[in-house]
Amino acid sequence: MSGTYDDRDGVIWMDGKLIPWRDANVHILTHAMHYASSVFEGERAYNGKIFESRRHSERLRKSAEMIDFEIPWTVDEIEAAKMAVLEANGQTDAYVRAVAWRGVGEDMGVASARNPVRLAIASWAWGNYYGDAKMKGAKLDIAKWRRPDPATAPSQAKAAGLYMICTMSKHAAEAKGCSDAMMFDYRGYVAEATGANIFFVKDGEVHTPDPDCFLNGITRQTVIGMLKDRQIKVHERHIMPEELESFEQCWLTGTAAEVTPVGKIGDYNFEVGSLTRDISQSYEELVRK
Repeated sequence: MSGTYDDRDGVIWMDGKLIPWRDANVHILTHAMHYASSVFEGERAYNGKIFESRRHSERLRKSAEMIDFEIPWTVDEIEAAKMAVLEANGQTDAYVRAVAWRGVGEDMGVASARNPVRLAIASWAWGNYYGDAKMKGAKLDIAKWRRPDPATAPSQAKAAGLYMICTMSKHAAEAKGCSDAMMFDYRGYVAEATGANIFFVKDGEVHTPDPDCFLNGITRQTVIGMLKDRQIKVHERHIMPEELESFEQCWLTGTAAEVTPVGKIGDYNFEVGSLTRDISQSYEELVRK
């Protein structure tokens, strides 16, 4: 595929049917467009199989519940729809995006209980999220925006509205020649990048922020399991900004990012070391089994 995302060949599954890509549209008064009543999943298929597919489908439904709506398709139906999209588009290696939202209906204020919930699933070819940073290490800015207090937003939902500050932070980072930005949380602890979790290495042990106010990513959980299988100690804890200078290695994890080394965060430099390379390579092998 090539071109803008609204002008491509292929099909998209939408509300139970496969329709031509260019016809997958919504009305301008769709509630989600105005009030961010939307949740989504990003997934990758390798060799015709979506990695941790069912966990993603389960999380999609759970995210919807967290922002007060129910997706009218079961996990099994969502699973079947994802495979139908891949097959119809003739893809075995692809990025898969499922998105559910409150559509247009009788309500157009903040409340939207009478509006139908819709679901769409698209797939497309997508290479390395951070380009050549996958080899040499990404360069990160430090964002001015912080992940919010979970008392102000459902931080464990993969909800569209929670990404507004991520978009602004990534734009600011790209304007400085960086691939992404690292964000602090509302207390000032290290949190994550704009769309990926973060890990650090010091003295052979791994440190990663406690996801108590941001998404505990599926890739994050997978990588922690890989580290523990290697008998590598993993500390899930609050990390202070001043600790950054003491860490030797750093990497990001996410479905799109996979495992991407980090070479620089602000003024702090990191080695793309052996553990980082090993985990990155091992993850690549795992998802293709």
